[in-house]
Amino acid sequence: MLKTFDYLGPHRYFLTFCTFERRARFTTAASVRLVRTQILRACSDERMAVFADCYMPDHVHLLVQGQAEHSDCRRFISRAKQLSGFAYQQAYRQRLWQRYFHERVLRSDDDTLSVARYILENPVRAGLVQRAQDYPFSGSGVYSVRDILEAVALDGSKSG
Repeated sequence: MLKTFDYLGPHRYFLTFCTFERRARFTTAASVRLVRTQILRACSDERMAVFADCYMPDHVHLLVQGQAEHSDCRRFISRAKQLSGFAYQQAYRQRLWQRYFHERVLRSDDDTLSVARYILENPVRAGLVQRAQDYPFSGSGVYSVRDILEAVALDGSKSG
């Protein structure tokens, strides 16, 4: 995390949480639903919104934005990992997360679209599906996957 940035307010972030020892934890709808529910609970608690997410077998990508001046991304990350890790431990008797995570503060709408594209295309690059819209473990708490893909496609046609 940046030492000179307070992580408060309506900023957008690209987050990646890796599973403990990079083990494949997100391979069933039940495990993804369990973790996604807890991450969305943390969003509600900290006034954050998930604009895009993708649960790969051994990591999750999140594109989130604070929804209020007091939205705290640091608290959101801590709460999301704590709630989801606890729920996963209770259900599967296995540790879910690595201790650390990756984050990037997004500075423009272009950054947001390129991150959304990266998140949605991750399963295609990994060879899990042929088309991003066919991957069952990606979505948004705000938009439909179709809406995100259309926005990404429109952005790509402008720059193409």
